[in-house]
Amino acid sequence: MQYNMRVIEIKSQSQARQEVETVRCDPAGAAIMSNKAAFKTIKVENVVSKAALILKQTFLSKGGEASVSRGAADYSDPYTDVLLSGTLKHFKQCIPQLKVQPWGLKKLAEELEAVIAADEKFPQRTYKLGAHTLTISPEKTLIMGILNFTPDSFSDGGKFNNMDAALKHVEQMIEAGADIIDIGAESTRPYGSQKITADAELARLMPVLEKVLNISSIPVSIDTYKASVARNALKAGAHIINDIWGLQYDPEMANVVAEYNAPVIIMYNQGEADYQRDIMSHMLEVLRRSIELGEQAGISSDNFIVDPGIGFVKKLSDNFTIMSRLDELRSLGCPVLLGTSRKRFIGETLNVPADDRVEGTAATVALGIAKGANIIRVHDVREMARVARMTDAIIKAKYQ
Repeated sequence: MQYNMRVIEIKSQSQARQEVETVRCDPAGAAIMSNKAAFKTIKVENVVSKAALILKQTFLSKGGEASVSRGAADYSDPYTDVLLSGTLKHFKQCIPQLKVQPWGLKKLAEELEAVIAADEKFPQRTYKLGAHTLTISPEKTLIMGILNFTPDSFSDGGKFNNMDAALKHVEQMIEAGADIIDIGAESTRPYGSQKITADAELARLMPVLEKVLNISSIPVSIDTYKASVARNALKAGAHIINDIWGLQYDPEMANVVAEYNAPVIIMYNQGEADYQRDIMSHMLEVLRRSIELGEQAGISSDNFIVDPGIGFVKKLSDNFTIMSRLDELRSLGCPVLLGTSRKRFIGETLNVPADDRVEGTAATVALGIAKGANIIRVHDVREMARVARMTDAIIKAKYQ
């Protein structure tokens, strides 16, 4: 072919500007073109039909596209989802006009603006956690090493359920490249785990936490959904709370996290999901509810980290859907933690036991990072730290 054409992928305005500059466009022209070269499609749910028609007309008038339900036109559908498509220029032209429209369009425009900002710019975080500093940035994927101080873990079956073994494992994970240690004193696997009381969890957790804090050169996270356990752990010096129920199980959990100004990982735990709905729609709705609960309790918006809860869903296909669409979580404006390590869906796909899933885990880690994961929670720290470093290098090279 004479012109050596190719299709290139542009996801953000900064990427668009880089591509425009490669053709040596005039700087003023590059600033204008970067808004035109970045294309976005945004789904907006449950819009009042009369508002949706104004929304659609506004986008069409600026050269963008908008799709609504057939029933929206004659109001036989009182509500409709709307699919908006256009360049950043189209969105930026439409948002001011929508802000002066009735029927909830001002709020819609504000949320649209926030989602675009979240998608365009990664939410950088720097946490001062006691003597430690933890930075989340697109430059480096963080590694969270798992310490299961339980007798019934699905992955290691109580292998580290004694003090000497646990402390040695922590030292090995730090040496292998862990950035955070996550301690769990109750198995929370969705299949076959036994719930224990808060007192029993504390009796198991606190002795090992005290010793880990004494030897750890990196921050320590506590995997618990019980407020009393979180309070005691944070009081003892733990740094992060990892709540598999996303602040929605124990009504006091959000207050505890807010009191200690701790980062909190809020996980999507599907529970009684509506299987007629798109799982990503349900996930973002549930996680937004968790964020709202936390903010009402006084948790800073910068302290939320979201986890899609791989493995905590009922169908194998749901896990694949979540993995393939993980980048949709960027719309929440929070760093993303991905915990796929040795999970059942890998075993079912490859027909291998829990202790033979390192390759399957590696595939999910690499894809997850490419899809926007910022922290990976893993058992095999040395191997996955290498996968992460390699994936980071490849992604970073794309935009240099």
